[in-house]
This record gives sequence, C-alpha cells and structure tokens, in this order.
Amino acid sequence: MMVRLVYLLAVSSLFKVILTLSVGRAEGSNIRFLLTSNATSGERHSAGYCAMYDICGTRSDGKILNCPFGTPSVKPDDLFSSKIQSLCPTITGNVCCTETQFETLRSQVQQAVPFLVGCPACLRNFLNLFCEMSCSQDQSLFTNVTSIKKVNNNLTVDGIDFYVTDAFGEGLYESCKDVKFGTMNTRAIDFVAGGAQNFTGWFAFIGRQVGLNEPGSPYAINFRSSITDSSGMRLMNVSTYSCGDTSLGCSCGDCPSSPTCSISAAPTPHKGGSCRVKIGSHKAKCVDVAVTIVYIVLVSFFLGWGFSHRKKEMRSVSRTKPLMKVTRNDDSGNRKDGDLPLPILEDAAQMSDGVRLSVVQGYMSNFYRKYGMWVAKRPSLVLFSSLAIVLVLCLGLIRFKVETRPEKLWVGPGSRAAKEKQFFDSHLAPFYRIEQLIIATMPDEVDGKSPRILTEENIKLLFQIQQKVDAIRANYSGSVVSLTDICLKPLGQDCATQSVLQYFEMNPDKFDSYGVDHVDYCFQHYTSAESCLSAFKAPLDPSTALGGFSGNNYSEASSFIVTYPVNNAVDRESNVTKKAVAWEAAFIQLVQNELLPLVRSRNLTLAFSSESSIEEELKRESTADAITIVISYVVMFAYISLTLGDTPQSSFYISSKMLLGLSGVMLVMLSVLGSVGFFSAIGVKSTLIIMEVIPFLVLAFLSLDQVGVDNMCILVHAVKRQPLELPLPGRISNALVEVGPSITLASLSEVLAFAVGSIIPMPAVRVFSMFAALAVLLDFLLQVTAFVALIVFDFLRAKDNRIDCFPCIKISHSSEPNHGVGHGKDGLLARYMKEIHAPILSIWGVKVVVISVFAAFALASIALCTRIQPGLEQQIVLPRDSYLQGYFNNVSEYLRIGPPVYFVVKNYNYSSESRQTNQLCSISQCDSNSLLNEIARASLIPESTYIAKPAASWLDDFLVWLSPEAFGCCRKFTNGTYCPPDDQPPCCSSDQSTCSIDGVCKDCTTCFLHSELLNDRPSTVQFREKLPWFLNALPSADCAKGGHGAYTSSVDLQGYENGIIQASEFRTYHTPLNKQTDYVNSLRAAREFTARVSNSLQMEIFPYSVFYMFFEQYLDIWKTALISLAIAIGAVFIVCLVITCSLWSSSIILLVLVMIVVDLMGVMSILDIQLNAVSVVNLVMSVGIAVEFCVHITHAFLVNRGDRNQRMKEALGTMGASVFSGITLTKLVGVIVLRFSRSEVFVVYYFQMYLGLVLLGFLHGLVFLPVVLSWFGPPSRCIDRQEERPSTSSTVS
Repeated sequence: MMVRLVYLLAVSSLFKVILTLSVGRAEGSNIRFLLTSNATSGERHSAGYCAMYDICGTRSDGKILNCPFGTPSVKPDDLFSSKIQSLCPTITGNVCCTETQFETLRSQVQQAVPFLVGCPACLRNFLNLFCEMSCSQDQSLFTNVTSIKKVNNNLTVDGIDFYVTDAFGEGLYESCKDVKFGTMNTRAIDFVAGGAQNFTGWFAFIGRQVGLNEPGSPYAINFRSSITDSSGMRLMNVSTYSCGDTSLGCSCGDCPSSPTCSISAAPTPHKGGSCRVKIGSHKAKCVDVAVTIVYIVLVSFFLGWGFSHRKKEMRSVSRTKPLMKVTRNDDSGNRKDGDLPLPILEDAAQMSDGVRLSVVQGYMSNFYRKYGMWVAKRPSLVLFSSLAIVLVLCLGLIRFKVETRPEKLWVGPGSRAAKEKQFFDSHLAPFYRIEQLIIATMPDEVDGKSPRILTEENIKLLFQIQQKVDAIRANYSGSVVSLTDICLKPLGQDCATQSVLQYFEMNPDKFDSYGVDHVDYCFQHYTSAESCLSAFKAPLDPSTALGGFSGNNYSEASSFIVTYPVNNAVDRESNVTKKAVAWEAAFIQLVQNELLPLVRSRNLTLAFSSESSIEEELKRESTADAITIVISYVVMFAYISLTLGDTPQSSFYISSKMLLGLSGVMLVMLSVLGSVGFFSAIGVKSTLIIMEVIPFLVLAFLSLDQVGVDNMCILVHAVKRQPLELPLPGRISNALVEVGPSITLASLSEVLAFAVGSIIPMPAVRVFSMFAALAVLLDFLLQVTAFVALIVFDFLRAKDNRIDCFPCIKISHSSEPNHGVGHGKDGLLARYMKEIHAPILSIWGVKVVVISVFAAFALASIALCTRIQPGLEQQIVLPRDSYLQGYFNNVSEYLRIGPPVYFVVKNYNYSSESRQTNQLCSISQCDSNSLLNEIARASLIPESTYIAKPAASWLDDFLVWLSPEAFGCCRKFTNGTYCPPDDQPPCCSSDQSTCSIDGVCKDCTTCFLHSELLNDRPSTVQFREKLPWFLNALPSADCAKGGHGAYTSSVDLQGYENGIIQASEFRTYHTPLNKQTDYVNSLRAAREFTARVSNSLQMEIFPYSVFYMFFEQYLDIWKTALISLAIAIGAVFIVCLVITCSLWSSSIILLVLVMIVVDLMGVMSILDIQLNAVSVVNLVMSVGIAVEFCVHITHAFLVNRGDRNQRMKEALGTMGASVFSGITLTKLVGVIVLRFSRSEVFVVYYFQMYLGLVLLGFLHGLVFLPVVLSWFGPPSRCIDRQEERPSTSSTVS
C-alpha cells in the first residue's frame, strides 16, 4: 500500500521550471555561453588589450556573436564602473566589454545566481570566471580567437581558446560540487554544469558549440591549461575562494568541509550486526554461544542429579521388572490402567472420595454435582433458555458493519503516527493518490537478464497506452470524470504524469520528430535542456519513470514506470475523493480488459495498481475463502460425529451421534454470531479477520476454544466413562464433577489469553481479540448448558432406540439391550496410551533423552527468537490471485528510489527577535547545527539514517529569492506591487489599466537593498509581506527559485500574520527500502533524528512519510509481544493457582507453557514468519491453547494414587487418549483445512503457526509433561484408604 508511493519523488517535489537555456533574445542567452570577443589571428596578446570587444551580430536563433577584433581596453565611466564592480569586484580600471555586453552578461548570470547564492564562495568563483572572460582588461593574455565567421557581412567569433590554470578550475569545482539546489533535492552543479564530475567536464559543458535552436554555446570555447612561452600569453589564474572561507562562508549542507561544520561532525554510523564471538575461523553470535554454554551446564547438572537419583532408586528397589512384566503386573486384579474413572467427588467441599481438594475446586465440584443433576432433569428448560439469550445477542447483527479501510484496520487512532498524519493532512496537504503502471521486459531464458525496454516499438506502445488512459471516462453522479479532471497539476495546466513520454511533452508528433535517441539525450540533460522539459514545465528525473537499471545507467532500464498523481482530500466522502475512486475503478477495468492483453501480446509484463486497489482487494478477500470455510465446517462436523459416537454394539444409526455433533457445531456458530451481534449492537465494526478467522478458531482448534469442539469430546467421553448402574442424571452429574473444573480452568485461561490481545493497539487485532474472547466465553457457557442438555437428549434417544438424525423414528429393541455407553474393548488410542506410550516414558533412559531434547530445543528456540524480523508483507494479506501480488513483486524488483519523507516544523517563529530562521535554514549565516544542515549531514551516512539526500527547503529558497543578489527574482514596481521576471509576460503593475504582452518589465527594482536587510535576513514585516509573493511566483529561466508548485503546500499560511507559521515541511527522500525491516528501521532512524534535533534546537519537529502510519506498530512490537505474553502466562498461572491451590502443579504448568511459546517462536524463525500484531495475537492465544494440553493431564496426575511413575501412567491412561483425540486431532483437522485457503495470511499465520502449536502442544503435553511429572510432580491429593472403589471400564474412541 505504502510501497506504491515511493515513485512520487518527482511529483512530490513538484520540480521547478528551470529553463537555464532560454535564449529568446540577445540579452537572455544561457549562462553557459558567456562568450567574449577574441582577437583575430596575429593580433597583439599583451596586458591592457582585448580579444573580443563589442557585439558584431546574432544568429538566427537569437544567440549573440562577439566581434573578433583586438583593441586596447577601455576606461568605463563612473556609473558603468560601479555597475561592473557590483557584479565583478575583481575587474578594476579599464575593461574589455561594452555596456551592452555587460548587460548581456548580467542578464545571463542572473539565471545561475539562484542556484549558487546559498554558497557565496562558489558564486564568487563562478562569477569571476565569466567576468574575466568577458570584461577583463587583460583579456587578450588568456583568450585567443581560433575561428571566425561572417554573419550579415560582419565578422564574428566562431571559436576561441581560453587559457586557465587547473588550480582555478579545481578551486571552482571544489567550491561548488556540494552546493545543493533545494527545490529538486539535487546538486546545483547538475544544472549549471550538466552534472559534471570534475572541472574539466564542467569546462567541456560550457564550451560546446551547438546548432540552431539547441541549448549550448553558439561558438566553441576550448579551455586549455598549458601555453608556450613564445606565445606571449599566460593562464588566467584569479584567486579562488574555498567554500570553507570564513569571509564567504557556505552552509554545512553546501560545504561539509567548512570549519564551522567540523564542530558538528557527521553522526557516526551505527555498527551493523549483532554481538559475535570468534571461534576459530567462524564468528558465532553471542546469544548462540551463551545458549550453548547454558545447555551444557544444565545437562551436566541434570545428568549428575539423574545418576545420583538413579542410584538411590536402585538401593530402595531390589530390581526393576522388565517392561512387559510391569505391564502384566499392572493388569493384575482383572483391571487395566485407566479402567477406573477419575475419583467421583462426593459431598464434602474439600474432601471427596479420599481426594483432598482446594477450596475453589471443592466449591466448583459441589456446584457441578448439583448443576448436573438439575440440568439432567430439566434439559428442555436449560436448552431453550440458553439459546434464547444467545439469539437475543444475535439481534445486534442488524447493525453489523465491516471495516475495510487499511488505515482503520492496522493503525490505532491514538497512535503518534496517526496524529502526525492528521496534522500533516489538515495543515499542509494530504498525500496524492497514486495510479501506477509498471511495464517490463521478459527476462532472457538463457542468462536471466531482462533486455532494455527503451526501443522505438515499446515507446510507441507506451503512447498507445497513454491514449487509452486519457480516453477513460468514468461516471460519477451523472457527470463524466476524466484524468485531466482529477490529476495533480503543479503549475495549473498539465497533469504531472511521471512517464518517459514527458521527454516528448506527451506528444507523439514530437517523438516522430526527435526519435528514440532523444530519450538518451534527456537522461544526461533533463535538468537543463529545454527540449527535455515535461509538458507540465518541470524536469523529469529518469529514476521516477524507469526501473530495473543499475547506478545511473538509465539506458539499461528494463521497465517503464508510469505514475499518475491524483488530487486527494482528507474527507473520504468528498466529491474530490469519490470522483477519483470512480475514475480508478474505470482505470483498473481498462487495464484488465484491454491493456493487459495488449502488453502481453508484445512479450512484455504489466503490473498495475490504484489508490483504492488494496481496499477493493480486501473486500474481495472477504468472499475468497467461502468454499474453504464451508469445507471446514463439513470436515469438522464429520470428525466430531465420528469421535463422539460409540463403538457400534447394535445398529450404527443408534450409536451414531451425528445429530449431537451437528448441534455442537451450531452452538459454536451461535457463539460467534452472538459475539459479533453484541459488539455490533454497541457500535464496534467487524473486520475481515473476525469474519474469516474466528469460525476456524472457535470451531476447530485455534480459537483457543477447548470450550468448543474439545469440550464436546471431553464431556461426552466423561459421561460414557460413568458406571451404567447410575441413572442418567447421576452420570451427567459425575461427568461434570470429573471434567468440569479442568474445563473451566482451560476456558478461563483461554478467555484471559484472548482478552490480553485487546491491549494491542492495532484496531483489527484488538477488535478481533475482543470478539474472540466473548465468542469463547459464550461457547463455554453454551457447552455447559445447551450442549449438556443435548447430551441428555441424545442418551435418552439411544436408550429408547431412536435413530440418530431422525429421533422421531423408533426401532424395535435388539436382542442385546443398548445402553448407549461403552462396555466394549478400549479404543485403539486408549490401548496405545496404556500399553505402549506410558510404559516407554517410564524407562529411565527415555526420560533423560526427553528432558535433554526438549531443553535443547527450548534453548535453541531462544537463540532463534533473535532472528525473527518484524513486519507484515503486503502480499500476505491479499488473495493469492490478486493482481496486486504481481504489482508488489515488481515494485520490489524495479524500485530504484525511496519514498519521500517530510520533516515537519510546528509553530515556526519567523520574527526578527527569534533565532529560529537560522536554526532551520542551511544557506550562508545559518547555524551549523540547523535542521537542514543536520539533514544534509545525516544524508552522508544513508546506511544508518536512511536519508538519501539533503532536504528541499522552502526557507532557503525563499531567503535566496529575497536576496538582492538574485536580482531576477524578488522584484517590485515603483508602486510596491509584485513585478514578475522578465520572461513571464505580461509585465505590468496593478495600477496600470493596460500593459504589453511582450517586452521586459520597466520600472522594476529588487525588493530590497542589502542595507534594508538585517544580516541578510528579512524583518518580520518583510517576511510576512513577501512570503505569499514567493509561494505564488512561477519558476522560470530568469528566476528558478519561484515557489509556486514546488512549495505551494509546504507552508501553512493560516494565521501566519502573527509571526508564527503553524506548520511547514522540508522534503527529502529515504533510501530505497526493499524489506519490511528497512521500513521499520527508517522510521526508527527518522524519529531518533528528529528527537535529537528537536531537543537541540528546542523546536517541535517530527518526520512524516506515508508508510509511517502502517509501520509504527513494529517499533515496539517486541515489547508489546513480551508484555502481552507475560500477562497472558501470568493470568493463566494465577487462575491455575487459585483453582488448584497448588503452587507446585501451577509452576509445572507455567514451565510447560513457557516452553511451548518459546518453541513456537523458534518455529516462527525457522519458517521465516514475521513478528507483527497477527503473530503476537497468535502467540498470546497459544498460551490458552497450550493450557488444554497440560491441565487435564496434570489434574489427573494430582487425583490418582501411587508413586509418581504410577500416577503418570494412570493420568496418561485416563486422559491421554482424550487429549490426543479430543484436542490434538480435533485441532489438526481444523488446521489442515486452512492449508487450502486462498489467502496467504491464513496459510502462514494460521496454518503454519497453529500446526506448529498443535504439534508442540501434543509433544509437550503427552511426552515432556508426563516425564516431568514422573520426576518432579507434586504429591498426590489422594488419602490412602483400606478400600478402593470398584473399577469401571472406559472406552475412548
């Protein structure tokens, strides 16, 4: 969602119109072509002589041509001399230029001044070069005319040699190489020197001779650095100023080597990677080494204790019988392990059948005994009253609403990022809507490389696509909406579409004229060549329109990136937004129906997206898994019916419990609907997670809901284990007494675990946890009310020989009476647990291996946890067949630029009394630790700050625009009204009734003289008056610093008259962000940076980027996860402690829970599952689910007699099969169904995580826990008695 915005660099920059090569008249030729006349061959080269004096003609395109005549230098009059001194202080005495030539020079350099004025040293060196070339009295000593040409019968200069020292060239380049042009976040040298990498490249750029109507010099200028002694000439070597010169000091951003900047050195990059220890040639992580050491120590201690304990056992027991003999002995007395049901608890609250109970357990047992008798006698009343309550809750569904907006699903309303976004949108402007196409070539089958896309055929295809997009006509409320109606227009005329077609001004006729080679030309001159300007009159950075290239090799690009920025609005219900949404729907339809087949027919790929695509795809996802959900219910129904049924002793249609299973499934569904209905009634919107996940969770496995399917199995099996001699109410009562406390314990733990998830700030997860907690609670209540009543009805049906599913049909009695309960042999699982599983775990060596292996995996998981990465891949939350899947893949593959980031300053005090102006700006006389200087400094270490370049500064450009040196920018008529640059007709003051469309502005002067400014800074009044002028000034060749377009929305002018600007922003870019961790780390780095600068400057500054809102949660995701898990585990521990009043058993349950959670996190690391709110909720829920694997075994261990080994085997024999079939297999069935989900989020975060949880729960609950109990379990709560209860058989299917 947010990744799509990274291509907005050019759009969000709103690049200025920099027509530095405008040559409409003689006085307006480009600064690169400041040429002087040269002496003809054979003329005198000596001090005081000129080489080119006066103007002898112009070319047909308007470029001036100097005279090739050598004449003595001329003494100017006082007025002319003062004019020269104001621009060229190194020129004194006589001169070699006429006043017309000087005015031409002046008009030309004024185009370069706005680029360089922020660094006075650079500007002075730059002016000195052209001043010496044009007007020096010793011009002939370093200028030689090498070629002349006749123009209108006049001889004119056609080529010269200009001799200059390398030292001057090097000094010029070094003083200017880092000067930035803030509007475009790029270097000024890219404009005034064509991006030259050294001074020779700069000189070559200046001296090129070009043809008619092409940007460049009308004659050749060859810069030479050597000369023969016999020529009588010398090298021009005017002293250069270093950018660090204190008298002409530049800002730290323009001159990092300045002495004032050395005080605030660039921040030290954070050392990447974690702590490592060198072991031989291998470097191991410190945590891995520490965990290994801990494991060795623990295992050594454990083995030592184990051998010691073993010796003591050997002394006390003469000899251990073989495993098979133990089994036979245990079977003596005509009973098998597990034949006895759990002790039936009688009257006393704290003592029952020789079992000492806790106070809570005693009261719970007493309650369930009485309640079981009562409900068994009044099943109809219980069933209908419980259903009536739930149905009342379901009435809230009439107010049911689903939240699909991503910002409402994943971002908490109270989050810092949400508040900052709201501030940015309301005070500045909401970020643009993005519609995007990515057209790429197919990789070669042999070498895998993608061929270049810049061919004539492909560009023609791009024009064809553009024509179809322009022809889109969407319908909104009866009106027609086209792209031009909604697109962003920075200068108010043409759409700011980002496409290579802008190099042809979106005009196919110009492509036919220029050809495909013009694109390669524009890659090198997009900042300066007029023919490369876009239709919206701004340069187009190739990196915003191309992808799949390395470095600056744009010609190698393998993809076109076409971006349509569309106006956005804060109010989603506004006409602006609704028109855009309507057009976006038509856009996506066009791409899918027409453009996709068209592009594929050319053997190209097409990926696409619109601003509303994610929301629409999320809506579609809500129905994507309907079939999967239906199948899951069918599978669960079939499994429940199978596991609840008896081993057939008469007819299957009597012993079957399909109707009971179906009723149980319906109760689960009612619990979900009741939860959704309740929250809908109080105004809480549902989310897609709720609608698609809770049915799985509550019904099958992961909803932590033993209260669901698991409880059904446990309850039915408990009833079936009761003696047949008892009447049905007695069996129901005893069954509830037997399993009720453990079911209640597990259910409360699950509800608490879900409730803990509601503290997570992400709305989708918080609301999901609330819904799920109530659903689990309702399900538990329905299980102990309605489902118990249904069990009564089902057993009465079986007793009366009525057919399952058709209870009205009664068949005749069979020869063998049908009691509806198990008198047959033990089930396969029960026999396995008693005869194989438990005896194996009783072997001493097996116990040692189990403890060692589980401890090893737990410690390894701790090490693996450190490798879990935060984030949530966007592709995962979308349907697998979504067109956005390919789009996001292409974005990752072809992106070469990062998303824009804004540093927003609140309540900037621009008054003269405040120092905040110098604390923010980065030009001359600004503080070395100013915000913009710090941003520039941070951009020097992008690997840790994630800031790619210095910021575009409206404040710097405004101060430069005001400066008297920028004499083509801030100008006024004599009446004080705004005077536009000369190249922006009409030029007339506000009090003129008529004005000329053409011609220069007359009676215009600069807004201020130096004497009117205080340390080159405007007063409060001057700032207040001229800021609106600046923001409305169009950029042009004469003044590239106009703020209209580039900074229109950068400053909030509301209430600024009182000297305070409530909000303003300074724009830069992040480095390319390719991974989720990059987004998280860039946000963290930006906030750390602004916190440090805010504290230093005592100003309120915050960073803002579109994706911050979605990634803020990951800054503290580990803290949130650990706190949530601690609360959940702590809550379960307290519940266990309160109910059992056994610190010993509660501590063992706590240990197993912690190990399961830690091991699950280790599995997450192995499977590359990221840590996010969804996985955190899963981890919290896993605490509740894991309880079920522990609590029943532990409870059975507590209430059985014998030594620890005997009680462990009794617990496994009694509850092991129920835990495996009723809990483990039940959950596995639900998990496996999710494997076939069309949504990747289900497969990764539910199938994989819960499959791991079920397997870990099974292994810990039925392998590790029994071993721990056999060695370290609490004492039995049974009191030895002379007589034991008669045994009854137990059938567990």
